[in-house]
Amino acid sequence: MPEAPRTAVDKALDLVEAVARASQPPRLTDLAEEVGLHRATAYRVLLDLVRRGWVLRVGDRYLPGVAVLQLSSAASRNSLGVLARPVLAELSGRSGMMVNLQVPEADRSRVIDVVRPDRLAMVSRLMGQSLPVHRFAGPLALVAALAPADRAPYLRVAEEDGCQLAGPEGLLADIERTERSGFAVEYGRNEQPVASLSRAVVPRPGSPVCALTLVGLAPEFDTARLPPLRQLLREAADELARVLSTRGEPAAQPQPTPASSSSSPGGPA
Repeated sequence: MPEAPRTAVDKALDLVEAVARASQPPRLTDLAEEVGLHRATAYRVLLDLVRRGWVLRVGDRYLPGVAVLQLSSAASRNSLGVLARPVLAELSGRSGMMVNLQVPEADRSRVIDVVRPDRLAMVSRLMGQSLPVHRFAGPLALVAALAPADRAPYLRVAEEDGCQLAGPEGLLADIERTERSGFAVEYGRNEQPVASLSRAVVPRPGSPVCALTLVGLAPEFDTARLPPLRQLLREAADELARVLSTRGEPAAQPQPTPASSSSSPGGPA
């Protein structure tokens, strides 16, 4: 079946998306080539986008406009929560662990959704809380996924709290290990009997969108159980990255597996 012709809305959205994902402000020729439009057509559409505030023109280059910047952060997070919830529920069911979803903020991360099995009711959900990089696995995974130049605000918070940055046991070494492995691990740094394992969801290098974090009792993250938990977390993060890159409605909510199932690497404490 031949592909349907692009509508005016398609062309406008293609250009807005191209401007938004560009690593450097693109020129008209770059945008027209990327989205497959004639230069004159791209120019006419961009004029309307500039007029409506979706694109900003500076000289001969284009940037995201005020309308993009004014989009509600809360609305974006609500959408992310809806899209990610099936992934969180399945990961919690397969692992028997609590799973939370965190997003990066200016100098911390924030928990925006949590799935917690009944057996871990004594462990704090931290829902809605802002977490510093030196005390939690989620922000550590997110900061490790950032470009080094973008880590300064998070490191500043840690340093002001008295955290050691340099040395083999310092935060910078933790970040380097996390960047190398792709996983952040915390053993009782915030709550002594609790451990956590986190992985960032990174559609583009240097731009983590969120992090998935497994939380449970420290013995469940021993040397034998850590590899299968990492594999489950990797699969969940890859699935969420796929969901976020796919247009359309989220998948139906899966039924979580009971925590006592034999498929749970962690199992009950």
